[in-house]
Amino acid sequence: MDQAVIHSSLRSEASTNVSLESVRLAVREAQQYLLGLQHPDGYWQAELEGDTILESEYILLLQFLGQYNEEKFRKLANYIRKKQHPEGYWSIYPGGPPEVSASVKAYFACKLAGFSESEPFMRRARRAILKLGGVTECNTFTKLYLSIFGQYDWNGVPSIPPEMMLLPRWFYFNIYAMSSWSRAILVPLSVINVHRPHRRVPDHAHIHELFVNEHDRRQMKLHWDNRPLTWRNVFLVVDKILKVYHSSPVKPFRRLAMKRALEWLLEREEKSGGLGAIFPAMTHAVMAYTCMGLPDNHPALQKELAELAAFEIEEDDTIRMQPCVSPVWDTAISLNALCDSGLPVDHAAVTQAAEWLLTKQTTTKGDWAVMAPNVEPGGWYFEMENEFYPDVDDTIMVMMGLYKTYCPNGEHWTEAPEHAQLAMRKGLDWVFGMQNKDGGWGSFDKNNNQVLFQYVPYADHNAMLDPSSADITARTLEMCSYFSIGRNDVRIQRALHYLYKEQESDGSWFGRWGVNYLYGTWQVLRGLACIGEDRKAEPMQRAARWLRSVQNQDGGWGETCQSYDPGHPKAAGPSTASQTAWALMGLFNAGDLESNSVQRGLNYLQNNQTSEGTWAEEVFTGTGFPRVFYLRYHYYCHYFPLWALAQYHSFTTGEPACNPQLMEAESNRFANLEV
Repeated sequence: MDQAVIHSSLRSEASTNVSLESVRLAVREAQQYLLGLQHPDGYWQAELEGDTILESEYILLLQFLGQYNEEKFRKLANYIRKKQHPEGYWSIYPGGPPEVSASVKAYFACKLAGFSESEPFMRRARRAILKLGGVTECNTFTKLYLSIFGQYDWNGVPSIPPEMMLLPRWFYFNIYAMSSWSRAILVPLSVINVHRPHRRVPDHAHIHELFVNEHDRRQMKLHWDNRPLTWRNVFLVVDKILKVYHSSPVKPFRRLAMKRALEWLLEREEKSGGLGAIFPAMTHAVMAYTCMGLPDNHPALQKELAELAAFEIEEDDTIRMQPCVSPVWDTAISLNALCDSGLPVDHAAVTQAAEWLLTKQTTTKGDWAVMAPNVEPGGWYFEMENEFYPDVDDTIMVMMGLYKTYCPNGEHWTEAPEHAQLAMRKGLDWVFGMQNKDGGWGSFDKNNNQVLFQYVPYADHNAMLDPSSADITARTLEMCSYFSIGRNDVRIQRALHYLYKEQESDGSWFGRWGVNYLYGTWQVLRGLACIGEDRKAEPMQRAARWLRSVQNQDGGWGETCQSYDPGHPKAAGPSTASQTAWALMGLFNAGDLESNSVQRGLNYLQNNQTSEGTWAEEVFTGTGFPRVFYLRYHYYCHYFPLWALAQYHSFTTGEPACNPQLMEAESNRFANLEV
């Protein structure tokens, strides 16, 4: 549906309870702040913050490599200590509950950094860990790390056989049937699992005191379900068979499997910022290369270490790590927010950003092509370089930004400059080639929904699959509205069916990639409105009522990562700028521009904008893997509020907030007042 038609239909319902002049002022200040953050090459890149597992595992990796550096270890440990809860434990997001794996890794890392167990903060940590059940309650990946350093029994770690590399594509459990991030993590782990490396640690660094009792120290094994006939128990039987196979002197497929694993890993070093361009896969790749005997000066090993070092952020007396970098994502959202807020498309910041994004489109087939062999490359990735792993979410956000840049007056996209038109055509073809059978879209792969994977023993990182999600599917509909693909298209009809099926009884939608129901509900309302669904229909109005019902007393909206936990209330948490922006944009797209909720939300954003033109936000509102890994995108608190204010102005007046004529008129009026 044409965006101008949407704005026109909403304009008549607008209210001016909030001063439009104040909205324009807030937008201009936010624009200037964002422009000041742009890199000279044209992109934006915020810090991407995770939990202390990153710093802990980095210490463990350097210890594994024999690269002990007293100062670096101390600074990494200082950051870990800084994030410790007063009661002694560590969480995986600020304000979160105790997390035993994060706490055990942090404790062990601090010991390797030279801290004694008698330190007060270490005594508090030990008490907290034992209260959580001790080492045996850790997840698989933590136990594997501990086994490398002699702190756990390898037999208590699930087998990850490299022979999975040899399974044909039609086999249910082939590596391409698991999520792309699991694949990149588990292939090198399978190599490590075969070699079972042992690295000695100083006597003072042992963590025997983290076992609840001697029985736990002697019985380090996998836990069976109480009910005999469960899929987990079936897989544990398979694990026993695999362990017998591992101990056997005859392993006919092992050599070929290891060769295939090495080839697979080295191939994915090409045009990448490290394996998968993500911290866990990269650290595991380094260990795997070392296990397979690659020399220290091997280009693949050196590249991984250099890319990991680039994740370091040194500040004061600490070093913290990023899980990856997000320049394509940050740039695409910044470009959309700036264009929608009225920054002229011939502004240097806009043209530079768009041209930079065009250089990041993939040109070769990656892992995604295994399940979509007839689809040509054309997607965009998240990081600075990651040719094998483009994703739908980045691609559609980039596509919208390119359209707004090269078709600013609503032209058909085929009227864009030839180079941009070609990129957009490839992007469209790629996105539709990745649509799943259920009508939705996942992130990195097509039809990645083999449910039995969630029961394998090493699946306790809760991220084995990449199925369709409402947020990505809805954003795809939003993108389609700019490219003249309407609701009568059979592909759109399938997507709409998926989205309506996913709506929860209270009206909300689950948010896979942002926290949580506020994110998902905003995205779906936006997608439905853009594709031309009736805003007054019950599904959209039920969602709007839900959004209004969960607004906080201060006028904002907030939701913590704990909303992913079973039984925890939705949309419960202190107000944040980013989540308030999401809720407001959801209401705007449901036709609500004048309710008390909207006016209070707008006031919340205006009242909390800083003198620099931005908003402060410390909490994590990004989702890596629900219940396992969360993120703080440091620019979320800026470009989303800018986008929300810009949308409000456009829906209300039909004009962008920084329309040159409006700006000139206001400038003249203020000049007259001064006289």
